[in-house]
Amino acid sequence: MTKKILYWASTGLLTLLMLFSVYNYFFNYEMIVGFFESFGYPTYLIYPLAIAKLLGLITIWTNVNRWLKEWAYAGFFFNTLLAFFAHYMIADGEHMGALIALILVLVSYVTGKTVRP
Repeated sequence: MTKKILYWASTGLLTLLMLFSVYNYFFNYEMIVGFFESFGYPTYLIYPLAIAKLLGLITIWTNVNRWLKEWAYAGFFFNTLLAFFAHYMIADGEHMGALIALILVLVSYVTGKTVRP
């Protein structure tokens, strides 16, 4: 029962966090461009990354294909891990949000293995 609660809570919070990110990518584009430029990232990645996050969420929630679900979690893992280090390296103080997202990805993935085989 505890694993189910952890799974649904972490997956729900991860979903909200990623949807907030996607919202900002689409509707606060200029602000996101500023962040990407401060990291030294190319800004043409903003829209494809937003679409990839949406597709990853759809894949995780629909549970259609186990292989795709693994890739979606891998994408979220690397996205949040790299976001953590990007924020940490430029010392903008925003690295804790990425760390929380990374923990949510890991908890959702690990608990989801037993809750939703």
